[in-house]
Amino acid sequence: MMKLSLTTTASLLAAILLAACAGNPAPGWQMDASNALDRANIAWLEGRDRVAQQEYALARSEVARTGKIEMIARVELTRCAAQVASLVLEECAGFAPLRQDAEAAERAYADYLDGRLQPQDVALLPAAQRGVAGASSDSAAAAALPAVADPFSRLIAAGVLFRSNRATPAVIQNAVDTASAQGWKRPLLAWLNVQALRAEQAGATEEAQRVRRRMALIEAPTR
Repeated sequence: MMKLSLTTTASLLAAILLAACAGNPAPGWQMDASNALDRANIAWLEGRDRVAQQEYALARSEVARTGKIEMIARVELTRCAAQVASLVLEECAGFAPLRQDAEAAERAYADYLDGRLQPQDVALLPAAQRGVAGASSDSAAAAALPAVADPFSRLIAAGVLFRSNRATPAVIQNAVDTASAQGWKRPLLAWLNVQALRAEQAGATEEAQRVRRRMALIEAPTR
């Protein structure tokens, strides 16, 4: 299975894990947590819910053994980030009970995912998100999105723009292309549905039908 390159909260979690064992062999729980989180995100993006739930639970269980709130918070935020990337725009329920004891960076990232980041907190975000988050206009945000190198991070940024009612057609197309290139079924269907709905609202019936046909191909059962 491919290794998902995570440059959001998962990379921050990895940094903590590595720092904790600098110069020494990594304890088994550290590798288990990191690998489980990667597998969980891949499974979620590919639409394999049961596997995703199991792997997220394993990642949290391994990290919880340390009793370190910042690590548990980052596992939960990574899970919520994957949901935002797929336009599942719900409350980050796993982070909520941890918020009062979380660090400023975790609270800022949670606010960002929720579409209510304060401008002064942009610097607290993972580096991959700062360019889009700090953009002064919708068009500037759309222009900054392709510069986000990691596809997972790019979809997260696009999801936040959508949640904030700032997603331009260029943002939506970029998200579609990103999910398609990675073969990530869940976000691809979500973003194609947005495209279809906007085409319908604009009276572009043929375009909407074309997008819906594409969605049907993705959803068709394999033989």
